[in-house]
Amino acid sequence: MADQAVEDSVIMKEDCEEDEHPLANGVIENDEDTQVKKKKKKKKKKKATTDKPGIQEEGDGTDDVTEKLEKQTLDDEKQDGQNVEKEGGDTDAAKKKKKKKKKKPNTGGKQQTDPPTIPVSELFPDGNFPKGEEVEHPAVDGKTAAWRTTNEEKRALERMQEDVYSDVRQAAEAHRQVRNYVQGFIKPGLKMIDICERLEAASRKVINENGMKAGLAFPTGCSINHCAAHYTPNNGDTTVLQYDDVCKIDFGTHINGRIIDCAFTVAFNPKYDKLLEAVKDATNTGIREAGIDVRLCDIGERIQEVMESYEVELNGKTYKVKPIRNLNGHSIGPYRIHAGKTVPIVKGGEETRMEENEFFAIETFGSTGKGIVHDDMETSHYMKNFEVGHVPLRLARSKALLNTINKNFGTLAFCRRWLDRLGETKYLMALKNLGDAGIVDPYPPLCDIRGCYTAQYEHTIMLRPTCKEIVSRGTDY
Repeated sequence: MADQAVEDSVIMKEDCEEDEHPLANGVIENDEDTQVKKKKKKKKKKKATTDKPGIQEEGDGTDDVTEKLEKQTLDDEKQDGQNVEKEGGDTDAAKKKKKKKKKKPNTGGKQQTDPPTIPVSELFPDGNFPKGEEVEHPAVDGKTAAWRTTNEEKRALERMQEDVYSDVRQAAEAHRQVRNYVQGFIKPGLKMIDICERLEAASRKVINENGMKAGLAFPTGCSINHCAAHYTPNNGDTTVLQYDDVCKIDFGTHINGRIIDCAFTVAFNPKYDKLLEAVKDATNTGIREAGIDVRLCDIGERIQEVMESYEVELNGKTYKVKPIRNLNGHSIGPYRIHAGKTVPIVKGGEETRMEENEFFAIETFGSTGKGIVHDDMETSHYMKNFEVGHVPLRLARSKALLNTINKNFGTLAFCRRWLDRLGETKYLMALKNLGDAGIVDPYPPLCDIRGCYTAQYEHTIMLRPTCKEIVSRGTDY
């Protein structure tokens, strides 16, 4: 009843308006066309009013009614939109919100824990692991390599290597997640052995350790100050990380023998910032210069030029940052951390060229000392000789230890802590015997002069036919 009363009222008012004096609005409307247009306009108002019942009038004109109708319509539309969103409707606003939610990465619905415990293979169940940084190969002998990017033959060669690329990227993602975790907890006052064991425990879980199919590629290096490489604490080592230490964290992961070799330097005292900056810049220079057909000696020359452009002031004395000339980058092969080619960090190296589908660890070491290292301290790193064949052994204990090494490490590097972890005891004599026989090689810590400081940065790259991919690149370095 109320709706019908409003409709009758509006019709009566509009009928009265048709009888108004032609000068009522201050305009003489004696043109026939004008009158027709006016009537059509009034009919539209009438229709709009009757289509929207329940609006109460205030005043004598229809303009107020129309304004209220428009306002009510807008309010109703807004309310309808809100209702549809609440009910899961398909308004444009609701669709946009749904699309935003779908942009999350495909991680199987899982998020990594802290500390990391979920394998990367479960975070990316479709097997599409994140790619590293992809860049064009550098120009060689004045010829650019831009053509490789779109060349169909090179793309076809890459498709044949997709399984290998997938293994490397999975190992790289595991490395990124573990090192981000380590960067979050490492601090002065921690024992070096505790740092290494926490890192390795997380790495074993994230890589989903599985015999020789997946695991750690070599022991965690945590060399301090004048020691540049190959130091990891043996059981019983009580060394503690100090505020004024410069510590190199160097660890590796692998999937099916495809190794990621990647390192960074930790320093808490800002006085070492320039040293770290110099070495990081040198490593990035080596990465930038590397590529298919590039001569290894040219990379070393550019690295040296960049690193020696830096100086660092320590305790009132200025030191030129020197590249450690007898430490190098290297090619990487399946289950082989050093595959034969070396990437120098000073000029005068080999003129050998990098080749398509090769993998390299580009690493640089800077020092405030002499810029040359020698064997020092107690040995912790060991690795089976990749080239050695069958060697007859007389000692039963040596044979048993070699069987343990073959089963758990193969030709990957290992350390004494890892033998302890496997339950091996009283093995030092047998380990020495394997070394004397040329089956297992020891790798003692490498040190510059005492009192100096050394730093290291390293990334693994693969020279794909179409481009260069820095597979271990992350947001940290």
